[in-house]
Amino acid sequence: MGNCLTGDVAGGKQAIGGVQQRPTSTNNAGQNDAVDFFFRSRGQYPLFSQIELSLSASDLIDRDITSKSDPMAVMYLRKKDGKLEEIGRTEVILNSLNPNWIEKITVSFQFETVQTLVFHVFDVDTRYHNVPVKVIEFINCFLIMNVNTSIIVSTYFKPLQTLKLKEQDYLGEATCVLSEVMTKPNRSMTLNLHGNFGAGVSRKLGTLSVQAEETIASKTVVEMNLRSVNLDNKDLFSKSDPFLRISRLVENSIVVPVCRTEVVDNNLNPIWKPVCLTMQQFGSKDTPLLIECLDFNTSGNHELIGRTEKSVAELERLCQQREAINFVYPSTSHGRNKVLKGQLIVDRFVEKVQYSFLDYISSGFELNFMVAVDFTASNGDPRTPSSLHYNDPSGRLNSYQKAIVEVGEVIQFYDSDRRFPAWGFGGRTADGHVSHAFNLNGASYGDEVVGVEGIMSAYSSALANVALAGPTLFSHVVDKAAHIASQSLSQNSPKYFVLLIITDGVLTDMAGTIDALVRASDLPLSVLIVGVGNTDFTQMEILDADKGRRLESSTGRVATRDIVQFVPMKDVHSGQVSVVQALLEELPGQFLSYVRCRNINPVGAPAI
Repeated sequence: MGNCLTGDVAGGKQAIGGVQQRPTSTNNAGQNDAVDFFFRSRGQYPLFSQIELSLSASDLIDRDITSKSDPMAVMYLRKKDGKLEEIGRTEVILNSLNPNWIEKITVSFQFETVQTLVFHVFDVDTRYHNVPVKVIEFINCFLIMNVNTSIIVSTYFKPLQTLKLKEQDYLGEATCVLSEVMTKPNRSMTLNLHGNFGAGVSRKLGTLSVQAEETIASKTVVEMNLRSVNLDNKDLFSKSDPFLRISRLVENSIVVPVCRTEVVDNNLNPIWKPVCLTMQQFGSKDTPLLIECLDFNTSGNHELIGRTEKSVAELERLCQQREAINFVYPSTSHGRNKVLKGQLIVDRFVEKVQYSFLDYISSGFELNFMVAVDFTASNGDPRTPSSLHYNDPSGRLNSYQKAIVEVGEVIQFYDSDRRFPAWGFGGRTADGHVSHAFNLNGASYGDEVVGVEGIMSAYSSALANVALAGPTLFSHVVDKAAHIASQSLSQNSPKYFVLLIITDGVLTDMAGTIDALVRASDLPLSVLIVGVGNTDFTQMEILDADKGRRLESSTGRVATRDIVQFVPMKDVHSGQVSVVQALLEELPGQFLSYVRCRNINPVGAPAI
């Protein structure tokens, strides 16, 4: 994905606005490195979607003698160490075994992690009846801060005593993974409650239903075709290289960058590629936007050509009335701004609704996982501890196994049948030939294995039956993955494919790999590359194209979109980055760039 804020000249001239998306708190915005830079410069990483969970239960057990249970649900997130972190609680429903709670619980959905949710249901003691859960949480916050709550309670909440879960009657619990809920039809899932109540208590404890909704302000986006005429020339020996930078003006004249167009070289009448803005970016149609036209300089000190302030609503009127607006140049003193000959023209303005990543996966779109493992000799003899393929008798996973498990455990929830094609490359198989796309399971036909466990088993078996050889070629496995994606596309299947390549080596077929990736950029496919060992992975960085310049094939064809993400395992081992987050954080954006450029809607959704 392009980062136009680097010193790379070619990357610096690429478009920012409306190209490709990284997961954000709304998860439906166009890729926008200007906004990304704005957040990162402030230490913020908005890599999540806010989800509201509505809970209801049926056929709960009755723990009261003279009436029915008074249930409340509490939701926890299970952390990596197994501990439970409380996320939220519902209100108490009086005298009901079939509660439908109104209080929603908000959780941040993170695609790149497995988020295990644990729900506990309690019958709440009568002294807490009619007390809003928010009030209870309010008092608990003071308790956590060691603040004396006696004055607060006696003054404002005399009847209130802090609710202690250990003092409530336990009705049962249930567990699920958030991504399982998000991939279900209607984002709804019903779980059986379970628990240990001792002898004589029925095991049927009822059910808990979870309904998820994505909480976003709006899915409205506007797409505009912008151009300028008669711009001032800022260069001595050529013409200006203009681009537009659009920012939102907020209180106290603070400027928040929204997007930037690509640079048009040597042109005083530039026509830019379409710009796509989301409601989250521009706030409302009446929010003022600062539109600056600048002359690109490789030093980064871009020179202002002119600027104007217009809201989205005003830009829409300009398009409808076929009018142009003159740029102005700000006065260096307190005089009037200079009105320039250069003008901004809105040739096209379209307002529409844009589906999010979660809209697609909850409608039935699947992410189909594939894996390719490097069997070249540079990995070292698998029987020696120094080998990257070493099978440790203690059960400690090597880098290949870690990558398979960590990525596979996340992706598997988005693949209904969990049957994954698995290949090896660079190994000498039983027939004596070196293959760069052999079936990891050893079968002469049929490359699929079942689940992450199936990949791990096939990998271990291949280590015992395939001799490490070489060289390191990617093009064969990329072409094989592309063929599967192409077949699915021809059948109009709602599927997107994710190929994980794990390697230690320097590519021998760099040109062939780039050609294969450029061809695959038209298909529903992303390629994740994990580099193991201490090799120089400069080639992988080139394939990743994170400096903004898309891959170009040997015939001069430029990739339709960026489909590669690379992470070196040594950075993971040093604690600098999570392999799963680093590999998968761009995947929702790559998926959206594909479906949106082809105008593909979620399954069953009307055209928009």
